[in-house]
Amino acid sequence: MRLINNRNIYKGAFIFSFILICIFTLLGLARILDYLNTGADRSSMLHLETESEDIYLPKINWTNLVNPARVMEKNTLGKLERDYLFSWYVKNNALENNTSKGIDDYYTQNTRENLYRTIKYNKSHEISIENTTIKHFPDLEFYSEDGQLVVFKDRNVVEYQKIYQNKTLLTTIQDTATYKVMMLLEDGFWRVRHLEKMKSEAFAKDTVKPHPIYTVKKNQILQNNIPYTIKGINYYPKNSAWDTFGDLFNKDTIAQDFDIIKNSNLNTVRVFIQYGDFGKAKLIPQKMERLKVLLDLAEAKKLAVIVTLFDFYSDYSINSWTLTHRHAEQIVTSFKDHKAILAWDIKNEPNLDFENRGKDNVLSWLDHMVTVIKENDPNHLMTIGWSNSVEATNLADKMDFISYHFYNDIVHLEYETDKLVKTTKKPVVIEEFGVPSYGGMWNFWEGSDKKQAEYHRKIQAYFKKNNYSFMSWTLYDFPHVPDQVAGRWAWQKMRQKKFGFIDDKGNNKPAFKYISN
Repeated sequence: MRLINNRNIYKGAFIFSFILICIFTLLGLARILDYLNTGADRSSMLHLETESEDIYLPKINWTNLVNPARVMEKNTLGKLERDYLFSWYVKNNALENNTSKGIDDYYTQNTRENLYRTIKYNKSHEISIENTTIKHFPDLEFYSEDGQLVVFKDRNVVEYQKIYQNKTLLTTIQDTATYKVMMLLEDGFWRVRHLEKMKSEAFAKDTVKPHPIYTVKKNQILQNNIPYTIKGINYYPKNSAWDTFGDLFNKDTIAQDFDIIKNSNLNTVRVFIQYGDFGKAKLIPQKMERLKVLLDLAEAKKLAVIVTLFDFYSDYSINSWTLTHRHAEQIVTSFKDHKAILAWDIKNEPNLDFENRGKDNVLSWLDHMVTVIKENDPNHLMTIGWSNSVEATNLADKMDFISYHFYNDIVHLEYETDKLVKTTKKPVVIEEFGVPSYGGMWNFWEGSDKKQAEYHRKIQAYFKKNNYSFMSWTLYDFPHVPDQVAGRWAWQKMRQKKFGFIDDKGNNKPAFKYISN
């Protein structure tokens, strides 16, 4: 009897297992059929997990949308613009990597054949083209009554290219051209049917009349036409070094610090904005509000502000240009009328990236960023914070004043500064300088509060004698220094913690007596 019962149990278990296998098999087949019937998502095919605005954001401004056949709907315009810009992104990716990926999704059959031929030729000759568009000015010419066809002229498209062969850069080209574009609506997506390159066209540009507070005349900065010598300091709150606008942001703390700075006979502060911290191409409203609070406090305390952009940013690849352009554009446009801002400092010590990122790449990125900022904010001055005087001549003709950082022996100060003034014929600001008071083993027992004070006494005498503009590093000693700033090891961090005029307990150090002149 027990044997029979066991057999029945085994049979039941076998039948139950078979039924479960059938159920899971049917469910699996159903999911496969559902996937095949759905069709591929184009962004996933291109590995573009984010929306187009996170990948490719050239400036686009429709100059005309009037159409006699049919009114261009707002929703349709958004999809058309998205797919048109994506077609450029796909084309750029295809020419850089010699791949046909995505072309079928953004170009009709006739147009894609031309691209295939170009890719085939480039691949056989080991040619690669890095390309981005910077500006688009589309002018709608025709939108069909059935909503399936659009014709427009994209005027004065600004393109930037780097052409390589065998991984060697052959040439760099910036071109401005007009394109005749026809797009068809297929499967719910706009595809390029025709793209004809034409000569650029003259057309009226919007101009903004500047009303600056700070200007430059010869080698002198002026405030409301009166000579202005910068006497400043690089500023982070004591407990949020390199994170001014983070979770510890406190209006009262900054107000108290600004009072200390103002009462110390200083007139300018330098603050830092990090690209990722502020949201990259999509700015974080809370960060922008905190920046406004800081600028408003500075204005109330009668302090000028130099705002340094792109701190710790090091991606100068052409593919990322449009994202950084939109980041800068939003910030400078939001504050183009703010009275506290003296200047935009495009980047802190970009020459430190020359070796790893390529000098030409860095300078090209900076050069185009100058244009973006000037076009969107004609009211404020512009500079770049070079790490030494030798590199500070780069792009000098594009700058309103020259900034460099001085950490050499004081005996070289006058020579380096005067040479820059003579070479560039621009105002020169010593934007960073200082020595640490740390005297432990990681500084070879060289530093002390007394030595730091003596350094500042001597250098302030030079500043006063020559009427040099200066900004010291920094107001506070810091209890914590992030790894990304100085490295992770003690010998890298300890010196960086002790550059301040006020220690991390809030007490004035001997050097505080010489914070200004």
